[in-house]
Amino acid sequence: MIPIYGTQGTRGWPWVSVLLILANIGVFAAWQCRVGLEQSVGIAGLIPAEFPREPDWILHLFASMFMHGGWIHLLGNMWFLWIFGANIEDATGPRQFFYFYLLCGLIASMTELLTARHSLVPMIGASGAVSGILGAYFLLFPRAKIATAFFVFVFEIPAFVFLLLWIALQILSEEAIFHAHQEGGGVAYLAHIGGFFAGLLLISFFKKEL
Repeated sequence: MIPIYGTQGTRGWPWVSVLLILANIGVFAAWQCRVGLEQSVGIAGLIPAEFPREPDWILHLFASMFMHGGWIHLLGNMWFLWIFGANIEDATGPRQFFYFYLLCGLIASMTELLTARHSLVPMIGASGAVSGILGAYFLLFPRAKIATAFFVFVFEIPAFVFLLLWIALQILSEEAIFHAHQEGGGVAYLAHIGGFFAGLLLISFFKKEL
């Protein structure tokens, strides 16, 4: 289930969304690929079992939000940010959107840290912050249409349907991992869930007055 485009228009160019995308790509291409993916994750990844005993835990908390485990991980997150971020930035304004993005990412990370305290699997990726954007979109633009690819078919479905299916998939995946007593294969579904509900609850404080 891949979003292709949304029908909700914007009143301006989403500068902050574009800069965040460039920042994520820059960190991955200019640093992670240069030093090696495994090495970069070891240097700046956020490990729940070692938090907050790491000397540079604040740096790890923020840096991990701009790191990814591969091109597919990076491009998937950046595509969702591009599709949904522009409308949220339009609704909040650029500066507020930047703060909203970071706060959702931090809450998403803390959700995973508090619920997987003994995990040694490093946390990286923009997924938590992007999940916050999805939560905000669910509240602000539920009836916008999202063109969605499903196998070889493309459907236009209401945003609230797409996002309900998305969050249900995150919850079901986390439940399956919990009952199987697994580490989750490196996918921090609880961070996705935490980020989504953070965005849902916080967007009212960040959106511009009409």
